[in-house]
Amino acid sequence: MQWDGSKETPILPGEEVYLDVNLLAENKSYCSLGAAQISPSQKYLAYSVDYTGDETYEVHVRDLETGKEYPLNAVGEKKLLETSGNVFWGKDESTLFYMTMDETHRPYRFYSRQEWQSDAPVDKLLKEELDDVYWSHAHKSLDEQYVFFETASSETSEIWFMKLDEEISDLKCIAPRRTKVLYEVDHRHGDWWIWTNVDSSPNMKLMKAPAKADRASEWELVLDADGNPAFDGSIETALDSVTALDSHIVVEGRHGGIPRIWLYEIESKKLERLEFDEPAHDVGMGVQYEFDTKSIAVGYDSLVTPPQTIEVPLASPSEGRRVLKSKQVPGYNKELYGCDRLHVRSRDGKTDIPISVVYRKDVMEKVKAGGKAPTHLYGYGSYGSCCEADFSSTRLPLLERGMIYVIAHIRGGGEMGRSWYEEPNGGKYLCKKNTFFDFCDVAKYLVEHWTTPKMLSCEGRSAGGMLIGSSINLEPELFRVAILGVPFVDVVSTMLDASIPLTAGEWVEWGNPNEENYFQYMMEYSPMNNVKSGVQYPSCWLTGGLHDPRVQYW
Repeated sequence: MQWDGSKETPILPGEEVYLDVNLLAENKSYCSLGAAQISPSQKYLAYSVDYTGDETYEVHVRDLETGKEYPLNAVGEKKLLETSGNVFWGKDESTLFYMTMDETHRPYRFYSRQEWQSDAPVDKLLKEELDDVYWSHAHKSLDEQYVFFETASSETSEIWFMKLDEEISDLKCIAPRRTKVLYEVDHRHGDWWIWTNVDSSPNMKLMKAPAKADRASEWELVLDADGNPAFDGSIETALDSVTALDSHIVVEGRHGGIPRIWLYEIESKKLERLEFDEPAHDVGMGVQYEFDTKSIAVGYDSLVTPPQTIEVPLASPSEGRRVLKSKQVPGYNKELYGCDRLHVRSRDGKTDIPISVVYRKDVMEKVKAGGKAPTHLYGYGSYGSCCEADFSSTRLPLLERGMIYVIAHIRGGGEMGRSWYEEPNGGKYLCKKNTFFDFCDVAKYLVEHWTTPKMLSCEGRSAGGMLIGSSINLEPELFRVAILGVPFVDVVSTMLDASIPLTAGEWVEWGNPNEENYFQYMMEYSPMNNVKSGVQYPSCWLTGGLHDPRVQYW
């Protein structure tokens, strides 16, 4: 059956609606769903929801048979429990797990709750992270054997575990934190599957060990069918996540700056990468609910291809794929548009900055014939996060008006692996200016080839707003318009005040300005501290969020 796109028609035959977020949002000024977790017996739904926009979530349990709602209250109080939004079930529906935040809005305490239906629930604090540089998260393994509590900065991590078929008890540590060692873990049939940069590898490597506490000495590289390391942490390939299934390990990461998915068959040790026709694209595994599965669902899109959900059989991933659903974009004709993946040489003369470009084909033909076109440049470049070459229907009105849209994959992001982010050549700490230099170098390339400063606009949000602020300070004459969404522009003042929510954890991103070398370096690029007088700036549009917990509007 082909879905007709209307809200009245079920997408799948026999579909049941467990939670309608549109109904939750009625008479609310804001509504954002956090987690939604079905209980093991499928009788209950636990969900978290934020009604203010400050990312503080209340938790509810819905009886799916009767429709009765159970709002969770703080223990011993009549007010609702305030959480980070992280909530999930234990081995059965007798136990819920959730996390709370400290006064700086940092998730740090992990609790279990039993007798959650009663007026006197029993809560137990399982773990807390007191170091305000570390953020914490908890989840259940896909095989439902273990609960994990992860605590990490952007440089160091530590994971604790508890077996679910045992009585709720103290958590045990998989490997104690070591400075600048990151690791994450999944479980399968008595083994940890670990991706880590231990031993200072440029990127994360794939390792395996017995599922016991503190056995880091037993971590071994996972080998392929030829006896070679499947992922050795080399500079070419970056691992982002690993999902352990009954028969396969699904690895998500990047190669050549492009998102990739690999399937590792455990019995044969065969390693296969999923391939797609378009050279630049975004692909990722969807939410996986089944451990013993014969197929996975992956999300795929590109600058010109609307999002699709594709079923991939594990036994023959190159054949038998099936598109489960495609986003319908009324009036969109893919044949009218083109996209490219190009590289721009940075001012250091040796670094190639990837850019993704989308345009109407007729517009680019005129540009190649010597014309100029209005161009919009987008960037981020912080936290090792990636700006993907994905599809956006809201981008189409710009393209229809003859604009070329460009994404700059600048240093400070993670597009080219950890080295694109870390010192000494990335865009972090005392290398942060590389982020702004790269963005301006891309803008100069666009002016040289496709546009003019009077026809060039730029945009970034949050840390990307800092990027835009710093870039227009460096090269105000390069741009006609600048859009700064909830921009982080008062860097030094904010980072000096640890009482501001989230500040201390940011010291492992920008550096701590209470130390002189970081203070001096930040003062050289902080947008608020480097506004030039007597020059013509681009027209700027700045937005703020009244309840934004990251960048306060003031």
